[in-house]
Amino acid sequence: MADPRGFLNVDKVEDRARPAADRVRDWDDVYIDHDPLQLRIEVAGQARRCMDCGIPFCHSGTAGCPLGNLIPEWNDLVRRDRWDAASERLHATNNFPEFTGKICPAPCESACVLSISEKTTGGSVTIKRIEKTIAETAWRDGGVEPKIPAVRSGRSVGVVGSGPAGLAAAQQLTRAGHDVTVYERDDRLGGLLRYGIPEYKLQKSDIDRRLAQMRAEGTEFQTGCEVGVDLSVSELRDRHDAVVLAVGALDARDNPVPGRELTGVHLAMEHLVPANRECEGDGPTTVSAHGKNVVIIGGGDTGADCLGTAHRQGARSVTQLDYNPELPANRDDGVSPWPTWPLVMRTSSSHAEGGERRYQVAVQRFRGDSSGHVTHLVLAEVEVRRDDTGKRSIVPVADEFEIPCDMALFAIGFTGVEHSALLTDLGVELDRRHTVPCGDDWGTAADGVFVCGDAHRGASLVVWAIAEGRAAARGVDVFLMGASDLPAPVHPDAVPLSVR
Repeated sequence: MADPRGFLNVDKVEDRARPAADRVRDWDDVYIDHDPLQLRIEVAGQARRCMDCGIPFCHSGTAGCPLGNLIPEWNDLVRRDRWDAASERLHATNNFPEFTGKICPAPCESACVLSISEKTTGGSVTIKRIEKTIAETAWRDGGVEPKIPAVRSGRSVGVVGSGPAGLAAAQQLTRAGHDVTVYERDDRLGGLLRYGIPEYKLQKSDIDRRLAQMRAEGTEFQTGCEVGVDLSVSELRDRHDAVVLAVGALDARDNPVPGRELTGVHLAMEHLVPANRECEGDGPTTVSAHGKNVVIIGGGDTGADCLGTAHRQGARSVTQLDYNPELPANRDDGVSPWPTWPLVMRTSSSHAEGGERRYQVAVQRFRGDSSGHVTHLVLAEVEVRRDDTGKRSIVPVADEFEIPCDMALFAIGFTGVEHSALLTDLGVELDRRHTVPCGDDWGTAADGVFVCGDAHRGASLVVWAIAEGRAAARGVDVFLMGASDLPAPVHPDAVPLSVR
């Protein structure tokens, strides 16, 4: 059984980051590379804090982990120094724990029973840190091996998109015995894992070693191939018995305020993608923050990624804007009661490195010089108001003012799936959310075509993408074979409590 006094006897200890002044000079992992033995001892102590609750909300699909990770089980195995068994239980529900252990915001921790009263308990179990350590220990000890299917089905599946949803679906279907080919329009595999998330948060070598395992299992990959352009939909259909759409939701939201056309005003991905390509060895970025006054419009995770990237490129100053009020430091039970995702102020590793955050301000227009390059950003203090129908409006409440701006980045989210010849030729239409709808079996309106990840859900978390990829794989397996032993962690209509 679990240690019933573990959370009383062991203090919560988060992973330790390298000094900010050091880490902004490179693209290496933000967190300290611990001695493996000492790390295992420390993390085993953290695992003692898990109470193995009678109702473990941490792996509830709607409040905690969408994958249904068996968190109390592998916490107890780590506590008892059974790292191989912990890895087996972790991989039973999560294809890529080395990704989620680094970049997931950990809804499991906010749903942990110990997070109900942090003053009494010391706070939630450090689930994310334990997960990352299990995964890295397994890789280091050679415990992550290819799982080659004993029997082949003779059926073929094409997966369009190599982000976390597509990779999860592909791995599950390959292990079920199907012949799987993943098509990726970029020159490298990984989707936003590769080109959207900065190197300092997720090292691309982590992606490469997992891809090597998938290749050894039999999954095939084809890069530089945009289905509907380089490969026709009819050819795709002829090659495969089923198709999985995991194309993401990459249609970026823009803001056509006056001056948007000035040089130096970009969408966030126009900054992050070439920065990641530079880290891959493709040459200097075409959108550098070096020596510039950078303004990031948007207070979310993508904005924070731009912030950390700008620091490493040597920006003169960085300001991040948010039209919402600054959130409180602690959970307000009247607004977001446990175990829902709490609406609280969050400080990422990038924010700890410097820069200014300004709240309740909105862009009014850009000003530029005679050459057409942005020089200033005109702002106004605002309030977010809602009418009787709930419709939101952003209303200026004070005089305008301006700040220096040599480079502006819109990090205000995505509107949905990009329109493409692939969807048109398949006969798949987008719904009112600009995503691909599906039935309970993850099948779309096109026979034999399934969808998962952001393409179905809209821009969301990596953990949701993996969960949907696994669930869609089961839908495909049932379609091909009439039945399936693959798990289905989430239903297509599943909605986290945090957004209900």
